[in-house]
Amino acid sequence: VHLFGASLGGFLAQKFAEYTHKSPRVQSLILCNSFSDTSIFNQTWTANSFWLMPAFMLKKIVLGNFASGPLDPEMADGIDFMVDRLESLGQSELASRLTLNCQNSYVEPHKIRDIPVTIMDVFDQSALSTEAKEEMYKLYPNARRAHLKTGGNFPYLCRSAEVNLYIQIHLLQFHGTRYAAIDPSMVSAEELEVQKISLHTSNEQEEQ
Repeated sequence: VHLFGASLGGFLAQKFAEYTHKSPRVQSLILCNSFSDTSIFNQTWTANSFWLMPAFMLKKIVLGNFASGPLDPEMADGIDFMVDRLESLGQSELASRLTLNCQNSYVEPHKIRDIPVTIMDVFDQSALSTEAKEEMYKLYPNARRAHLKTGGNFPYLCRSAEVNLYIQIHLLQFHGTRYAAIDPSMVSAEELEVQKISLHTSNEQEEQ
């Protein structure tokens, strides 16, 4: 399989690839705003206490990582959507996710070094520190990098067109093989190349 994971999902995708390395299940990874070591959050000492906290307190912890202040409409809509999803989670679900996020754990890169990886991150504000991003680059020196100028914590929601394009570019290397994730008749290499040029031109115009 090809796995796309954002934040904690990206960390769990790496761990799944690591645990199955002797009988490989993962063909490639796309890691969006993700991390490789939970110690970056400096909350490993509180991980075992989340089960004792009420739901409203756990939601407050999660919401503390959401961007505040003026945002463009698409980013604001993305945050609103995630807040709605957060409200639908119960105490046990929130506690389990926060525990996974903060329990002392790290990825062992030597077990997944042969897996093609694309690291996707944003240049604007997100929950990940610059140090955490740099650590990912060091962990996967041969990984492809997909940078988005903006997108915050949820680029897959508010910058979905760009994220989808980067996913297609990542999967292009598997076209014509048994690991192809898309029917070749659905998208051609020429079409992807045109989209890449269009995205590059658009980014240059924004910078000017």
